[in-house]
Amino acid sequence: MTETDFIPKPYSKQIENGAFTWSSPSNIALVKYWGKKEDQIPENPSISFTLDYCKTTTTLSFSKKENNDGFAFDVFLDHEKKDDFKPKIETFFKRIESYMPFLKDFYFKIETSNSFPHSSGIASSASGMSALALCLMSVEKELVETISEAFFIQKASFLARLGSGSACRSLEGDLVVWGSHDDIPGSSNLFGVKYPFEVHENFKNYQDTILLVDKGEKQVSSTVGHNLMHGHPFAKQRFEQANKNLSNMISILKTGDLKAFIGLVESEALTLHAMMMTSMPYFILMKPNTLEIINKIWSFRASTGSKLCFTLDAGANVHVLYPENEANSVLEFIKSELVIYCQKGEYINDKIGFGAQLIKEC
Repeated sequence: MTETDFIPKPYSKQIENGAFTWSSPSNIALVKYWGKKEDQIPENPSISFTLDYCKTTTTLSFSKKENNDGFAFDVFLDHEKKDDFKPKIETFFKRIESYMPFLKDFYFKIETSNSFPHSSGIASSASGMSALALCLMSVEKELVETISEAFFIQKASFLARLGSGSACRSLEGDLVVWGSHDDIPGSSNLFGVKYPFEVHENFKNYQDTILLVDKGEKQVSSTVGHNLMHGHPFAKQRFEQANKNLSNMISILKTGDLKAFIGLVESEALTLHAMMMTSMPYFILMKPNTLEIINKIWSFRASTGSKLCFTLDAGANVHVLYPENEANSVLEFIKSELVIYCQKGEYINDKIGFGAQLIKEC
């Protein structure tokens, strides 16, 4: 597939108005992508667990305009108008206009809500942009005679990527690969694909408890951080490492080797932050309590033989990953020893999910 495959032929049908509601989850990368080229193309492939509870629900209402001289839309979060969200949506619409030529024909009302607090420090761009992309694809499906289910998801993932890179990994589950990789057939830089190989029972219904260490806005945005990989002294080695780690992950997922999984996932998390700390200008997104939690996890694992591990996104929060059969003991450990390092003692219990859902169409 190339970008031109997503440019539609002239629409065969007309519609005046309507509305669609989709929910789409967030995701957490196991092998991280950090660094991108133009048009949201990743410098290296990544693989992620799709989450279940942490999701965005978006209703897109649309009505025909009298003219098509510009984009017309309003954005609401939890029923409150959010004009500060509009520049990001405007940029998104500009990026996807050639693939969705109906955008200037309608006024859109975008109503969105998250299952997690907006100020929780959980990135909502992946879930939010994927939910919006799915709503737009539902509109296009009304304008075209036939769109296959496979193409619908593929194009939605392609569009979501242009809003937020990792959003392309949120449409399906439970494991999604984004970025071209020699060992994974069908993998692409343009969209995410379901992980195509066997996965051991050890990784079924995997748990993810998200410890909210810092709910404030990051001092360095992910976009800025990605751009700092251009000219980074270790960029080439990092991209090679990510490709190798994804190859290694294939055998880990097949054999159920939890010890190797822990080593790879934690190394990936720390490497992501090492890239930040060795950028120029350098920056640190981890907080002291992030490190306290990591050390507590290591001590708990050493003393109990538990197979819990941590990963991090581009921020201070800690994702605690563990097999379902350890849920009781790990949650007790979190309550007794880790909650004190969370802002206001807050954390979110989540698990592996299976992608987006159409909630309503009218």
